[in-house]
Amino acid sequence: DLSENFIQAIPRKAFRGATDLKNLQLDKNQISCIEDGAFRALRGLEVLTLNNNNITSIPVSSFNHMPKLRTFRLHSNHLFCDCHLAWLSQWLRQRPTIGLFTQCAAPAQLRGLNVAEIQKNEFSCSGQTDSAHAQLCSLSSGSCPAMCTCSNGIVDCRGKGLTAIPANLPETMTEIRLELNGIKSIPPGAFSPYKKLRRIDLSNNQISEIAPDAFQGLRSLNSLVLYGNKITDLPKGVFGGLFALQLLLLNANKINCVRADAFQDLQNLSLLSLYDNKIQSLAKGTFTSLRAIQTLHLAQNPFICDCNLKWLADFLRANPVETSGARCASPRRLANKRIGQIKSKKFRCSGESSPQPWTEDYQLNSECNSDVICPPKCRCESGVVECSNLKLTKIPDRIPQSTAELRLNNNEISILEATGIFKKLPHLKKINLSNNKVSEIEDGAFEGASSVNELHLTVNQLESVRSGMFRGLDGLRTLMLRNNRISCIHNDSFTGLRSVRLLSLYDNQISTIAPGAFDTLQSLSTLNLLANPFNCNCQLAWLGDWLRKRKIVTGNPRCQNPDFLRQIPLQDVAFPDFRCEEGKEETSCIPRPQCPQECTCLDTVVRCSNKHLKALPKGIPKNVTELYLDGNQFTQVPGQLSTFKYLQLVDLSNNKISSLSNSSFTNMSQLTTLILSYNSLQCIPPLAFEGLRSLRLLSLHGNDISTLPEGIFADVTSLSHLAIGANPLYCSCNLRWLSSWVKTGYKEPGIARCAGPPDMEGKLLLTTPAKKFECQGERCPCCLSIPSSGHQAEQCFGSRILSGRDCEVALSGCSSNPCANGGTCQPQEGEGAGFRCLCPVGFEGPSCHATSDPCKEHSCKNGGSCVPSATNYTCLCPAHYRGEFCEQPPNFCSDELNPCQHDSTCISTSQGPRCECAPGYVGSNCSEDFDDCQDHRCQNNAHCLDEVNGYSCLCTEGYSGQLCEMPPHTVGQPGPCERAECQNGAPCVERGARALCQCLPGFGGPKCEKLLSVNFVDRDTYLQFTDLQDWPRANITLQVSTAEGNGILLYNGDSDHMAVELYQGHVRVSYDPGTHPSSAIYSAETINDGQFHTVELVTFDQMVNLSIDGGSPMTMDNSGKHYTLNSEAPLYVGGMPVDVNSAAFRLWQLLNGTSFHG
Repeated sequence: DLSENFIQAIPRKAFRGATDLKNLQLDKNQISCIEDGAFRALRGLEVLTLNNNNITSIPVSSFNHMPKLRTFRLHSNHLFCDCHLAWLSQWLRQRPTIGLFTQCAAPAQLRGLNVAEIQKNEFSCSGQTDSAHAQLCSLSSGSCPAMCTCSNGIVDCRGKGLTAIPANLPETMTEIRLELNGIKSIPPGAFSPYKKLRRIDLSNNQISEIAPDAFQGLRSLNSLVLYGNKITDLPKGVFGGLFALQLLLLNANKINCVRADAFQDLQNLSLLSLYDNKIQSLAKGTFTSLRAIQTLHLAQNPFICDCNLKWLADFLRANPVETSGARCASPRRLANKRIGQIKSKKFRCSGESSPQPWTEDYQLNSECNSDVICPPKCRCESGVVECSNLKLTKIPDRIPQSTAELRLNNNEISILEATGIFKKLPHLKKINLSNNKVSEIEDGAFEGASSVNELHLTVNQLESVRSGMFRGLDGLRTLMLRNNRISCIHNDSFTGLRSVRLLSLYDNQISTIAPGAFDTLQSLSTLNLLANPFNCNCQLAWLGDWLRKRKIVTGNPRCQNPDFLRQIPLQDVAFPDFRCEEGKEETSCIPRPQCPQECTCLDTVVRCSNKHLKALPKGIPKNVTELYLDGNQFTQVPGQLSTFKYLQLVDLSNNKISSLSNSSFTNMSQLTTLILSYNSLQCIPPLAFEGLRSLRLLSLHGNDISTLPEGIFADVTSLSHLAIGANPLYCSCNLRWLSSWVKTGYKEPGIARCAGPPDMEGKLLLTTPAKKFECQGERCPCCLSIPSSGHQAEQCFGSRILSGRDCEVALSGCSSNPCANGGTCQPQEGEGAGFRCLCPVGFEGPSCHATSDPCKEHSCKNGGSCVPSATNYTCLCPAHYRGEFCEQPPNFCSDELNPCQHDSTCISTSQGPRCECAPGYVGSNCSEDFDDCQDHRCQNNAHCLDEVNGYSCLCTEGYSGQLCEMPPHTVGQPGPCERAECQNGAPCVERGARALCQCLPGFGGPKCEKLLSVNFVDRDTYLQFTDLQDWPRANITLQVSTAEGNGILLYNGDSDHMAVELYQGHVRVSYDPGTHPSSAIYSAETINDGQFHTVELVTFDQMVNLSIDGGSPMTMDNSGKHYTLNSEAPLYVGGMPVDVNSAAFRLWQLLNGTSFHG
């Protein structure tokens, strides 16, 4: 078993000599190359798994030498189905039971098709274009990967869906482009063989881990691009020996600390970007060795400007190379100030001269692995980090290394991100994430948490479970997943959790579990599956048998569907009763990703085009990478877009968007394509595209834009294509900067033309010399537009917006988007071009800049107190009250608060509890015993004794009767019992003047003269009824008492039949009036507890009703041709003759041939 490793290739000699090998598992690796003849020695192989790799092509006849092969898996690869793979189709067709779901990934016309179903003539090669795929891999000097293109020393693998770096690349390559893939780690020595590499681009992947020697020996490397990943830590020496490196981009990652010697070998580095990370401090001397540095980007990091960062301010003043505007995040007195402009004396640590651990100002000075401070607002003591009930939305970035227990319960965490936080917590044993809103766990979120043995995820919103979620939890023993929304368990859900002993899936929405789902849980000793709506069809047949054998399950998980098995424990259902309707056998358990009704979703691509949408539909998957919203009715960019942080493409073309704000595209650091063409945009604010550092293509084509403010693309450093044609560009001096900018690198393809001034009309933005962009008396326009209808120009002058050739006419005050923080602007009529801002919750003032007091008009009820926050408020409720506004009164009838005594009924009302007293008790809480003797009717001086809800009479001597109404007997007169004639040993008791015969079990009637029941003691006993009138229309009622789990109750039939039997304690009715296959129903109740139970059976032609102890009946209706049972066959009760029994058992008419005992 070599599965789940990092194998990238299988050489020709790998298995030479392993001739006795029967089972070879190579799934879930990174295999992209199989050399010709790699499996030739494996003639005895029976099992071969190659699924979940990066295989694109396989040498001809690779598997032809394996006559015993019975299990073969090749699905989930990147097979390129050209002429070189035609042999595989024929090979699979000849073996229809193996290699299922082997599908093509390319070319496009064959993508997603099963290889075995493709005809030979469809596997085509078109000469030159397929030459790359024709080269079967050889591990000697490397080759171009099948999905990439290679020319002039450049290997281009951009956007190919890769999850790992391809192996066996050309050794002579000088540049490799791997951006826009799903690569998660850079393994040891990944690039070491390629000594001629000058440039590596791994931007916009999912990289969270880099091996320390990943770039070892690359002495020619001058550019290393790693932005837009999930890197949290730079391993010691990772950039060692890269003496030629000039460009290092680490921006848009999650790096939280940098070792002092991280860049010590980079003497030739001229540009270093650490922009947009999680760095709070930098050790003194971090940049000392960067002798050639010209540009340094440090902004968008949460720097703590204490005494430890004083050196950085001094360095930046002496070397003005930091151009991104790095600012302090704390302390408050320095917040938002540029580090290079703060005086040295302002950088101070509170208290002692050297900061202390566990205090807020403690910071790293050297190694990143030093222990860190307690997270804000949390409590840290004796290895326990207590962060519960803090409304946290994510796991804190930094947690003390000594932590053994991490309590994060009762917060608002919705996504567990793969930040690598647990790699730094080697002593962690227990994680509590219960009572959050966790709906997604990123693969690898628990990477490094091998010491954790307890994980609590109770009461969250998980809908599916896959093994990648729990990767890294090798030592986990307890996994609590109670009270989530998990709908099914597939056989990859718990792969890798070999140590788990206790698994709770209680109270989810699990309807099915794939066979083998728990096989990888080798240590499992307790499994809780209760409170799930299991669908007991043929897919679940394996589970009943598994539960009976393993005996590790808590309680009795029960069926919810189909109706005839509702509430029956799974382990009590017979194998043949797990049935599927014809044609419905195949239903996959692998959960579908969430997708809104209005859209279509394929992997991480969501298309919601042309659906008349005005707002973003709910339910878009959080991991969406491409979102198409074109052809809708949006009037502004949806604010929720910023929550989808993996977006790489957004298409908002052909909508009605008229303006952008400075926050329209926040948090979209991975966005590479933004299409805003054919909207109604006129004015775009200077910071509209701030933070879009990965953006390569921006389309503003076909809007109403006349000018763009200088510096609008300052942050868009990767932009290579700007589409701005079909706009009324006013090419004055104010647009000269754009003319120069597009000419550097030809960022605009020569489509955009000027619409004015008159002497510039029709000229191309790209080719017209910049000096031609002149101003002739215009006054500092902030927003010009010349609509095609020939209206006058508009321009902004001072605080008023004016139009006309000489700016003499006042325009709307809203043209400059004056309302901040998402406020809505309403223009005021008349001179002066005023406006009014409608501010959102939490803001006020003329332009919504001031924060308002949210508690001014709060809605807290029942005495709840209002606690304000930044934009809203929360209600602090008095004891026992709940709800957002304390509107939910407590359950006054809970065990804790219920005041009602003596088994009285408690009713919870808004005013408090109300008690409905049990008979015989009174008072507000039913504590007083009512005196029933107040109105007694005892006679003949009898004494009344008060009892609960009644009284009794104590008679004087000689009197009898309930009320002492019977005078003493006259001597010689016989009593009522002396006159009674009770039979069959029944004793007699007197009730006043009446005698009552108390019948022994099995007898009835006024004098116990009737035989009512039969005791079946011997195993071969049975009753036989013949000459059945109107059968099978009948109403049969049995009262049954037994402690046995199995036994025949009723049987009638020969080839067609009706059988009523006890099976595992349930009553099972099987009925076949000639409409095969027969149907069955089960009672939800078991009746083998030794008590008497009533079994009522109503039969009417093809319909049967079963009711237990008077409960609601279960119905079975056999449709089909009208045909009823043979009324000549006898009806047997409690058993039947041996020959009838064996025939019925052979035909599955009975599941257990045992006679009834009881």
